[in-house]
Amino acid sequence: MDWDNLRYFLEVARVGTLVAAARRTGVEHTTVARRIQALEKQMGMPLFTREASGHRLTEAGRQLLPAVEAMELAVLGVEQSAPANASASGLSGLVRVGATEGFGTLILAPYLAEFTRTHTGLSIDLLALPRLLHLSRREADIVISLERPTRGSVIVTKLADYTLCLYGQREYLARKPLVAQREDLRHHAFVNYVDDLLFTKELQFIDQLHQPERFAFRSTSISAQYEAVRVGAGLAVLPAFLADRDPILSRVLPQEAEFTRTFWMSMPQEARQQSRIQAVWEFIKQVTAKEQDLLRPKRRGAAH
Repeated sequence: MDWDNLRYFLEVARVGTLVAAARRTGVEHTTVARRIQALEKQMGMPLFTREASGHRLTEAGRQLLPAVEAMELAVLGVEQSAPANASASGLSGLVRVGATEGFGTLILAPYLAEFTRTHTGLSIDLLALPRLLHLSRREADIVISLERPTRGSVIVTKLADYTLCLYGQREYLARKPLVAQREDLRHHAFVNYVDDLLFTKELQFIDQLHQPERFAFRSTSISAQYEAVRVGAGLAVLPAFLADRDPILSRVLPQEAEFTRTFWMSMPQEARQQSRIQAVWEFIKQVTAKEQDLLRPKRRGAAH
């Protein structure tokens, strides 16, 4: 039986569509379809039902799946025991990394892009999104989140703590009443997340400082919030690694309005056997360790 056919079967079973399976394996979706058809012809029965939302395993497909997963582990075991000359430079295939928007865009993106220059056979999809990504749905191979995963067969590591602070544009702060204590925040406008679309409770900050009657501007995007603060729309809690580098922004109530959150990194248990995923996993850990001073900067004073 052709292992390639089985490999494509496994990807479609995991991600549910030909297009997604093709993206993960680096081929055209027509190739995946052809491989599935060849396997079904060989097996003499359909392995998937074709639906508008994608491909769903038939009973025969569900019975085949555990055996193919066992074969995959065996193949990966052979790859792992290969001689040392099968080094990192031989990495190939696609790795999909899910991360929060700010961390993914500002910290990870340049490093991961450079990593693919070194490993030319490797492709990386960086999903820097303001929402949760699910390993169980195969939305990503590696997920960096603000909440520690507690379900499923996953490997989890604490990646890093990072600092968030309350910021305002310097010109905005200069023309508004001085903020010397929390009560003074009542004189100011605020920028925040859209409450009913907030993807994690770890990003609820403003209520701990002040309860505004209204928000001047809200967005699901931290980048959009940052831009709103830059033009003087109001105050917002922003990651220090984003806002501290901007000379027109200043921390407000630096002694009180400082928060710490944690990035957690996770991947499925079976992914530890895949050299390309393991390599990216270790690389992200190295990058995060290198950027500790940016993630947890020393406390900075306010503008006024």
